[in-house]
Amino acid sequence: MNLIDKNVLLNQPDREEVESAVVRLAGDSGDGMQLTGGQFTLATALAGNDLATFPDFPAEIRAPAGTTFGVSSFQINFGSRAIKTSGDSFDVLVAMNPAALKVELKGLKTSGMILADTGSFTDRNFRKAGYERNPLEDGSLNAYRLVALDISQLTMDSVKEYGLTNKEALRCKNLWTLGFVYWMFGRKRQATSDWLHAKFSKRPELASANIAALNAGHAFAETAEVLDGFQGFAVPPAAISPGQYRAVTGAEAMAWGLAAGCQLAELEMIFCSYPITPASSVLHTLSNMTAFGVTTFQAEDEIAAACAAIGASYAGGMGVTSSSGPGIALKGEAIGLAIST
Repeated sequence: MNLIDKNVLLNQPDREEVESAVVRLAGDSGDGMQLTGGQFTLATALAGNDLATFPDFPAEIRAPAGTTFGVSSFQINFGSRAIKTSGDSFDVLVAMNPAALKVELKGLKTSGMILADTGSFTDRNFRKAGYERNPLEDGSLNAYRLVALDISQLTMDSVKEYGLTNKEALRCKNLWTLGFVYWMFGRKRQATSDWLHAKFSKRPELASANIAALNAGHAFAETAEVLDGFQGFAVPPAAISPGQYRAVTGAEAMAWGLAAGCQLAELEMIFCSYPITPASSVLHTLSNMTAFGVTTFQAEDEIAAACAAIGASYAGGMGVTSSSGPGIALKGEAIGLAIST
């Protein structure tokens, strides 16, 4: 994190001004880290920062909860300068369970900040993550600035009045955490509140509960003084030329590139795939591009998808398939066939 000065941003007294920052959000696949990262990205874009993101999904299919294999992460690099990559080491790590801390700690800068949910740091989860003792208490994190909070309980307390089940209440803890991180970087909450109202329009009690959790996390961070003297960071807006901008994911860029390449080669593209995160987004994007000579085929399994793409190539088209880690393993024999013929 490149320090510029302190106490200079108007209306943000005592905040530490930084030119850029990298934040990594990590937890179980069911902890909503991709959603949390997406909303933080939206708030950051609206704040005028340049940014780049990196969603990091687990390779395993349905990895057991609490294990290192099931950690899902989202990284964002943002700042007042031109941002070209999602960043290498990060300044802030949000660890929703011990497995997330175990997997991601190596990427955190020395003296970086850790926000950990102590409610998930149980003996059972320690064993799943491969810890012999509690890393929050054994001194192994002394090189970092640790904020250890029972986010699970704080979330349940904040949504108690909405009559949710314990399971539904705990699903709001990513929004509580998001509120805390919003305060850390001076982000506004209105866009996320609007999004929640739209998402849960048929279940307004869920919208209200999630918004309450978001506001509670923000209020807690603002008033609790969890780190002595820390008043949050301030990241000035970037000097971005006026105009209309849009967010582009890697999957969308890949889909557009494939379509453009086939257009230039004057070949019809036949995209054959089986749904699997994160490759499904490429299939979703291309399914709306039939006007550009794209045909999509959702196969019954990974092997069929690979074989269909090979068949399309034999017939003179541009056969393409997609997948991720375990899916590629299933396609191995068909890929070998394509190479040998």
